[in-house]
Order: sequence, then C-alpha cells, then structure tokens
Amino acid sequence: MAKDAYLVGLIGSGIGPSLSPALHEREADRQGLRYLYRLIDIDALGVPPEAVGDLVRAARDLGFDGLNITHPCKQLVIEHLDALAPQAEALGAVNTVVFEPDGRAVGHNTDVTGFAASFARGLPDAPLREIVQLGAGGAGAAVAHATLTLGAERVTVVDALPERAAALATSLNRHFGAGRAASTTPERLADLLSRADGLGGLVHATPTGMAAHPGLPLPADLLHPGLWVAEVVYRPLETELLRTARAAGCAVLDGGGMAVFQAADAFRLFTGREPDTVRMLADITALAGAEHSAGQAV
Repeated sequence: MAKDAYLVGLIGSGIGPSLSPALHEREADRQGLRYLYRLIDIDALGVPPEAVGDLVRAARDLGFDGLNITHPCKQLVIEHLDALAPQAEALGAVNTVVFEPDGRAVGHNTDVTGFAASFARGLPDAPLREIVQLGAGGAGAAVAHATLTLGAERVTVVDALPERAAALATSLNRHFGAGRAASTTPERLADLLSRADGLGGLVHATPTGMAAHPGLPLPADLLHPGLWVAEVVYRPLETELLRTARAAGCAVLDGGGMAVFQAADAFRLFTGREPDTVRMLADITALAGAEHSAGQAV
C-alpha cells in the first residue's frame, strides 16, 4: 500500500534557489501527504561532485525514499547505484534515484519526458529539421534524446569539451540511427545557426544563465527571427538568453515546463501517486512571480 509520509531530497551544486522543494511539497499537500523535500548542496557542504556516492549512501541510511540529482552529479552518480531504468541507462545520466523497499538504489531519468512534454506544449508547431544544441552534459543528453524522439531530423551538439560532444553524438546515432546527430565546437555556432534559419532552432542545455552562473551562452548577434530558442535553465524562468532571443524576434520556451514535468514524473516514482501537472504549472508561475514581485532574483 502507498505510504502517506515521504522524505526526499536534491543533490547538486548551487541549488539554494531551487523551486523543486516547493513544487513537490505543494502537490503533496494537496494530496494529503506528509512530504519533506531537503536540499543537499555540495557547495554548502564543501565537498566535490565526486562525493555524490557518499551522499546517496548517507541518504539511504537516513531513511530517504528517494533523491533528485542535478548539475554536476547526473553522470557521476551512476557508478554508485544498484540498477538503472532503461532510459537512464541509454542516456548515461540520472536525475532521480528511488530507494526500493529491498534497499536498492535505482536510477531513473525524468528529464527526457519532462523536456518532451514541455516542448510539445510550448512550441507545438516549431520546425525540427535542424536543431543546434548547446551542452552535452547530463541535461544535454536528456534533451537531445527528447528532441530526436519528438521527430527532429538532425541534432548538432556543441560543447566546449569536444570529446564530450562527440561521445553524445555517437550515442545518439547508435540509438536513433546514423546521421541523426553530429558534434562540433563553439567556433562553428554562427554557421550552424544560420543554416538552421527557418528550419529549426537552438536548445540551451548548459548551466549558463542559472542564478549561480549568470550570463549569455553565446554572442547575442547569432540570434535571429528564423530561430526558436528553448531553455533548460528554469531558475530564473526569464534568463538573459530568453530576453535576448525574444528581443531578436525568436519564439522562445522557458525551462519552467521541463522543471514541472520532470518533477511530476519524479513525484510519481517516489510516491506511486498521480500528480496534477496543471496545478504544478500554476505553482511554478506563482512561485516565480512572487519572487519577482518581491524584488528578488527569479
């Protein structure tokens, strides 16, 4: 039988401003659950990302029901788990860990379904012939899988670490078929975005733009009205990239929808209960709006 009390948490770097606790706890309250969501910030603890295994073991020993995992631990956590769900194994990245009744720590990835649901809702008619993606980390792997699953003809992955971009492209081609993915370096961004004009858009999947990593991930003059721009960062909801892209005439998608849909999928894994995504979408808008009104960084 389903329990009525849960203890979960989030492991990552610079996660103090995260809205995940409020998203989970608000939905749990509406369902009559006692639900505590705790932040486990490696920066505040003064430990490196490689300590994620120790943190997972400690959470299990303390009776946590599960964990969310975010930057920069989504790939590092894998070697410390007992099993992976098929999608997490295919991606090589985990954003949700469920502690099973037998004590096993099982890794899942709800970023793929979260981004796919958000994109289908927010940019339903966007062309998908040529996609340029910035970022090949854990979030990047998830959104590249999502866009190809949605029907993108080709995704070109751009990363400051060429070997990481190449490894992701190789994995994508193995999973989706030869020629569906390629990789390159940031120096080719201008040519790539010009080629995507009217045919696709830009997916941003790096930490740039987060509250702890402000700024633009690419030169502003590379954005033009023939592109759509989809953001993975949700904190703040209105990143500098989205403001710049909107001013350039691009259709845009903020990271809030992905945050909600991946949180809803994680909530379902933790509790076995069905979340109400309509209410959760209203929650993230209200939470971001309240902070903006208070004059805080959204």
